[in-house]
Amino acid sequence: MNEQKGCIKCGSTRANKKEVAMTGTGLSKMFDVQNNQFIVVYCEDCGYSEFYNKKSSGASNIMDLFFG
Repeated sequence: MNEQKGCIKCGSTRANKKEVAMTGTGLSKMFDVQNNQFIVVYCEDCGYSEFYNKKSSGASNIMDLFFG
């Protein structure tokens, strides 16, 4: 099994994360209610990004999920 460490696009180990909120569909979109919260982990070199649902991520280390 080939274990890959780092960004799957460029191999960099420089990553960062930020929290974002987005609207859903229907009334939440019409009234701009941002009830969907995510953690975005992104590569600082090439910009590749992965979104993780903030509610389901719990105490797990998101950076470990990104880097394998």
